Amino acid sequence: MSHRAWIGLGSNLDHPRRQVLSALEDLAGLPLTKLSACSSLYGSRPVGPQDQPDFVNAVAVLDTRLSPLALLDQLQALEQRHRRVRKRHWGPRTLDLDLLLYDDRVLDLPRLVVPHPWLAERAFVVQPMLEIAPELCLPNGQPLNRLSAAAPSNDLKRLSL
Repeated sequence: MSHRAWIGLGSNLDHPRRQVLSALEDLAGLPLTKLSACSSLYGSRPVGPQDQPDFVNAVAVLDTRLSPLALLDQLQALEQRHRRVRKRHWGPRTLDLDLLLYDDRVLDLPRLVVPHPWLAERAFVVQPMLEIAPELCLPNGQPLNRLSAAAPSNDLKRLSL
């Protein structure tokens, strides 16, 4: 059985645009998974420490037969292949991959919380999701388009290819 998973991508180190585009290709190659859609690239100021470069972000939609934890393992392995180093919370990174939604499931596991706990507060996640699916609702039934006005913009801008 196939499941729909929404993945947030972000990078602000080592050619961020190239990191995100490469990660989209990597997502398309995950086992038992098909890349169904991806948003435009967006630029935004960092959340948290401001003494770091701006981010390039995107959102991808996957149709997968992987379980949520198996998908998380694949995402973390991709981050490692992109040389992600976790030096400080919300610090700079070569690649950040977040499992935002997995079908309409609500999960609160030691390693994974879905929907992503800060999804509603991140314009760099909400806007790309709305670009792909303007009528999308969260598992609690809340329309995503209602969140777009509440999320801080962080100077979000769509980037040209």
